[in-house]
Amino acid sequence: MSFTTPDLCDDFPELVRVVDPMFNNFGGNDTFGGEIVTVKCFEDNSLVKENASKPGHGKVMVVDGGGSLRRALLGDLITKDAVKNGWEGFVIYGCIRDVDIIGRLDIGVKALDTVPLKTEKKGIGDLNIAITFGGVTFRPGEYVYADNNGVVVSKEKLLTDD
Repeated sequence: MSFTTPDLCDDFPELVRVVDPMFNNFGGNDTFGGEIVTVKCFEDNSLVKENASKPGHGKVMVVDGGGSLRRALLGDLITKDAVKNGWEGFVIYGCIRDVDIIGRLDIGVKALDTVPLKTEKKGIGDLNIAITFGGVTFRPGEYVYADNNGVVVSKEKLLTDD
């Protein structure tokens, strides 16, 4: 997938919503995008783990972790599972861990920061609901595009798969 978010903003100004700058890149792919699958959870990554084990070709998991900096919602094992299942990437409003390994994997990962502590798995969270952070509402079935410049969201698919 070849694009820059500045070009998407220039080419589709009426279609894109720009997420507030707050994310760092951690995955092996700096540029990624796809159809949005949402997870809302707080210091419990049960749904992140469950969905990373399902087919994710052409999809990006957008996780609203409430901005918590206390627990990591993503680690190397879940990320490796997501790569195996074809996910394009993650946008996580929260923290991750195992960044050295994740940085070598063929997947995009944006998160607020890192913390070494894992979550407890209580099975608490919501899947595929509208979530809002960074001044933007992410809706399942819309599209997210991310690169070193930032993150943008569109109701429509902006790029072809070639």
